[in-house]
Amino acid sequence: MSQNPPLLRPDLARTLVPDFRRDGQPTIGMVSLGCPKALVDSERILTRLRAEGYAISPDYKGADAVIVNTCGFLDSAKAESLEAIGEALQENGRVIVTGCLGAEPQYITGAHPKVLAVTGPHQYEAVLDAVHGAVPPAPDPFIDLLPATGVSLTPRHYSYLKISEGCNHKCKFCIIPDMRGRLVSRPAHAVLREAEKLVEAGVKELLVISQDTSAYGVDRKHYLSPWKGDDVRAHITDLAREMGKLGAWVRLHYVYPYPHVRQLIPLMADGLVLPYLDIPFQHAHPDVLKRMARPAAAAKTLDEIAAWRAVCPDLTLRSTFIVGYPGETEAEFQTLLDWLDDAQLDRVGCFQYENVAGARSNDLPGHVAPDVKQDRWDRFMEKAQAISAAKLARKVGKVLEAIVDEVDADGATCRTKADAPEIDGNLFIDEGFEGLSPGDIVKVDVDEAGEYDLWGRLV
Repeated sequence: MSQNPPLLRPDLARTLVPDFRRDGQPTIGMVSLGCPKALVDSERILTRLRAEGYAISPDYKGADAVIVNTCGFLDSAKAESLEAIGEALQENGRVIVTGCLGAEPQYITGAHPKVLAVTGPHQYEAVLDAVHGAVPPAPDPFIDLLPATGVSLTPRHYSYLKISEGCNHKCKFCIIPDMRGRLVSRPAHAVLREAEKLVEAGVKELLVISQDTSAYGVDRKHYLSPWKGDDVRAHITDLAREMGKLGAWVRLHYVYPYPHVRQLIPLMADGLVLPYLDIPFQHAHPDVLKRMARPAAAAKTLDEIAAWRAVCPDLTLRSTFIVGYPGETEAEFQTLLDWLDDAQLDRVGCFQYENVAGARSNDLPGHVAPDVKQDRWDRFMEKAQAISAAKLARKVGKVLEAIVDEVDADGATCRTKADAPEIDGNLFIDEGFEGLSPGDIVKVDVDEAGEYDLWGRLV
């Protein structure tokens, strides 16, 4: 599970809407838990509410009600969601629950019977109905204006762009298809219009997300949409190419390694799309992948990675893996370590397997003991960390382009094209940074490297 992104709890958050609140204006707070896909849902809900005349509160006590957008992917995520609901009830008392955990309303009301309403994932109309029931709207058409780009829960210079909902995979450890349904892709022209508006509003980086970005448009049979006097397919290659023409960084997340992914690599080599792929490999041993009900072609994947890098040598590969999956033997785990040596991935995350209520993997034989899972996680991360440190050390002495995320009294925190926000490393500038602002894209001479981060000077 991805942890709750920082500064998105309503007692800490400063959503990017005007602070002005007129007398008597109904006010809503938001807690957004889980992945960037849930974050986009939160932004859509707040944008709709803002359009109806609601103010957005940065704290619990200033809100007439609080929406908690939950995560329900793992048992640990469910526990965090229940904790957040309890905190909101204690601090505010009037709580509406939505999101993935909302697919299990009795689980929520069993722990917190005083919540006002429970709705499931991406049920925007149901959330609005619940808010209307708890806090009736009272818009003033002369004052309450919808911001041009809606409500954002991210810094102004980058934005998540969700291109589809749901997933057609049937991985045994995952319940996302049960919670969010099968793949439903947005029309290509709608995605591109949103991307264009974001860039026009000052967004410098578009982070493309979905549950399976590579499968975008499969459900629509890749049909054509009119766009700028021409037609564009509902296909990730066409979508990425058109977004790349908008002038912003375009970063692709959650890309499954289907054969057609190789069509994206020339776009990266040509600079239209960032040379960055976030691919959930999950494991490398074919038997483990088979037990996961995932494609079992790790050897071919190595060949594919080599082919990608031949076309785009600067390509950054990020992935996540699961250790301690039911039935995983020491030999199978060693295969994963050996594969990681061969693949030399740039950015790697790892999770210890957890049972999830409703997942088919719960019933598999050979569950791995907690101490063994912890040992394997430690060994995996030690190897991944060493690979990361070696790769970053080779960047010392190079001049890299970076985007500024934050500037304070101590320096500027930036990211290179190889770094996604919140999950990858940073590039720090601690001298001559005073004139920088978030969203600036600068060139930096790298003079120091750590295990995950870089340091440098402005060129």
